[in-house]
Amino acid sequence: MSGKQELRTDEGAAPVGAYSQGLVVGDFVYTSGAGPLDSKTGEVVGTDVAEQTHQVMRNLGAILAAHGLGFDDVVKSTVHLQHLKRDFAAYNEVYKSYFTQPYPVRTTVGSDLMDILVEIDFVAYKPR
Repeated sequence: MSGKQELRTDEGAAPVGAYSQGLVVGDFVYTSGAGPLDSKTGEVVGTDVAEQTHQVMRNLGAILAAHGLGFDDVVKSTVHLQHLKRDFAAYNEVYKSYFTQPYPVRTTVGSDLMDILVEIDFVAYKPR
């Protein structure tokens, strides 16, 4: 596919597999799912969903900033929670603190996340 540009920043957690932190395609930026990893050590940050959600948002914010974007440019998010019923309220409080209305559209599901509590990816829009 032509016309896609990779986004990479040392301020967000490095990929742990065969994927990019983010891609720019036309007027849209797509991020990979970000977990609560420290960008310097690669270690999981936080022991509860609120702390981990803050770290995920810091990682995603860094990826967006690599293309001159911020949270208000996000139009869609997909969220995976290890414990959907237990952690939804605490995660949602942190999540919404990063946005102004109108909030992005969002899908939130329960998933098996391999030793983390939350993973989030974004689609953001920036007209050329």
